[in-house]
Amino acid sequence: MFKTIRSSFGGILFLFLTLLIISRCEFERPSTIIVPEAGIACADPLAARAGLETLQSGGNAADALTTVAFTLAVVYPRAGNIGGGGFLVYRDSLGKTVALDFRETAPHSARFDMYWDADGRPDPEKSQLGVLAAGIPGTVAGLFQFHQRYGRLPWKRLLQPAIRFAGDGFPVDAALSKLLASHRGKFARFPEAYRIFFPGGRPLQPGDTLRQPELASTLEKIAAEGANAFYRGEIAEKIVAAVQQQGGLFTRQDLAGYRPV
Repeated sequence: MFKTIRSSFGGILFLFLTLLIISRCEFERPSTIIVPEAGIACADPLAARAGLETLQSGGNAADALTTVAFTLAVVYPRAGNIGGGGFLVYRDSLGKTVALDFRETAPHSARFDMYWDADGRPDPEKSQLGVLAAGIPGTVAGLFQFHQRYGRLPWKRLLQPAIRFAGDGFPVDAALSKLLASHRGKFARFPEAYRIFFPGGRPLQPGDTLRQPELASTLEKIAAEGANAFYRGEIAEKIVAAVQQQGGLFTRQDLAGYRPV
């Protein structure tokens, strides 16, 4: 019997650059796939199809959720993420219900006045854009813990579609291209994100292939080593270095100490 999962993922547009852009967008890929005895609802059909393939390969709902979430981190960069967090409510076939909170948490050195300007007045931009707007990411830890408790297929196998889309690329649709163009000024303030989404200084166009080899490498490490690969070692050090370089508060201890609830 299939089990039911409801989940919510919000968060950071790009892993290392903490540019928060959340928007309502039209979806221009074919978005409906009809199959018997299974249902997946998500923001991008590439991710939905990857989750369906996980189910058809003998995976359960927890496995499919893992595949879909990581694939969205690649093909739906405006909200899918491994740099944000989420909530998850799960009901198994016997009626037991559990909830998991893996939303972002504040760094330990966060201050009550960190979003004020020099005159002690609130500065909305500081809480919405850039490194101070980011919390310690929870997505990888939450999905890993959930899979370890309820998944059936090997963890490494479930991340392969995301790795493939990151390394080989996927076609950009009109909605993503339009969104990038509308936020060009914000992206220009973050050179690494601008390099990825504005090759040659122009927004990716419909039909362009978006390849993210650095993200593919990150996902490969997470697939091979589990959540520890993200919260300790090389990846964590790069996150902390990038955030601190821009005036943020992340430390290695913040990442190593993150726990879902």
